[in-house]
Amino acid sequence: MEPVSIAEIERVFRAEYGRAVAVLVRALGDIDVAEEAVQEAFTAAADRWPRDGLPPSPAGWIITTARNRAIDRMRRESTRAERQAQAVALLTPDGPPQESPVRDERLRLIFTCCHPALAVDARVALTLRLLGGLTTAEIAHAFLVPEPTLAQRLVRAKNKIKSAGIPYRVPQGADLPERLKSVLAVIYLIFNEGYTASSGERLSRAHLCEEAIRLGRGLVELMPDEPEAQGLLALMLLTESRRAARTNDDGDLVPLADQDRARWDRALIAEGQALVRRCLRRGRPGPYQIQAAINAVHSDAAEPADTDWGQIRQLYDQLLAYTPTPVVALNRAVAVAEADGPATGLALVDDLDDSGLERFHLYHAIRADLLRRLSRCAEAVAAYEAAIARTDSEPQRAFLQRRRALTDRCLGDPVAGPEGGER
Repeated sequence: MEPVSIAEIERVFRAEYGRAVAVLVRALGDIDVAEEAVQEAFTAAADRWPRDGLPPSPAGWIITTARNRAIDRMRRESTRAERQAQAVALLTPDGPPQESPVRDERLRLIFTCCHPALAVDARVALTLRLLGGLTTAEIAHAFLVPEPTLAQRLVRAKNKIKSAGIPYRVPQGADLPERLKSVLAVIYLIFNEGYTASSGERLSRAHLCEEAIRLGRGLVELMPDEPEAQGLLALMLLTESRRAARTNDDGDLVPLADQDRARWDRALIAEGQALVRRCLRRGRPGPYQIQAAINAVHSDAAEPADTDWGQIRQLYDQLLAYTPTPVVALNRAVAVAEADGPATGLALVDDLDDSGLERFHLYHAIRADLLRRLSRCAEAVAAYEAAIARTDSEPQRAFLQRRRALTDRCLGDPVAGPEGGER
């Protein structure tokens, strides 16, 4: 067999980590043991595959190796009957498949982790860790909380599962809608981390976007009468349609206003817009449907000047009523700046200075561009520097540094922020 590079092993890790953990959690009923076993299996792969080559089924190899590592650990640690019983269960061939409305292992694990006994933020964080393979720092960035706070949430969630005896079983059909809100949040956060990575040399992580969209499609198939599930899928498809245009040939970030719209994926746009129209006909609006509608308006504009910012502002008004969060208010301020001018938008941004957003780069980046458009150059420079200091994404940092270098000239060109307020 051909030798395998570390990059290829990393690709397999990204593609198969969530599936392997899902299979092992279902078999073991213990999150920590499942995670550790899968991590040990990938460590073994990093040692063997460069020498022995890629096995015929990399995913099967990882799952089998992880299962064997778990059996070995249980044998070593087995001082109680229950440990012995777990090891025996792992060695026993699987019985008949469990009847369930959820047929995908990873989607099943999302619903399992979204048990109502866990706090909502803990459900989301735990599932991101297990299925997305995201680090604690990446999840903390997605939650807009300090990393130590997020780490404590993960520990508490795992302890809660153990102490409360929360079963690893598939919820019945009647219980699915109760957990839908958390499931939607999990899938969307996985997508967001893929679309705009919180750290690293690349702007996006395509495998996370693909995984989130795959899970979204599965959710719509599972719950065809839930318009918010369709809204989330539409939102992801319409956002993903722009990914190829978000960077140039050198990998530099390209804001929405400067993107080559010929590079937008028209098939994804058509599918997303069809889902938005279907949601509108249902007449049961919700946050994901409204966000999808906002992105549908963007996708309707052949040129940036054609964008109907008035309609986008109205949609953000509706979204803010459903989801009155600082992040939504910040994005609404961008739309207001485009519709009514940068001074009006800046006043709204400045009203958010004690909302907690000042810890994150996007708040300062948007504020910097609005200040630049108002020719308040010294303040804009300071805001750009604050934004640069608060991002671990190399493409985002490079973009902000270029903007900061141009700020002294105060060109006043209408750029509404690092992503042009596209969300």
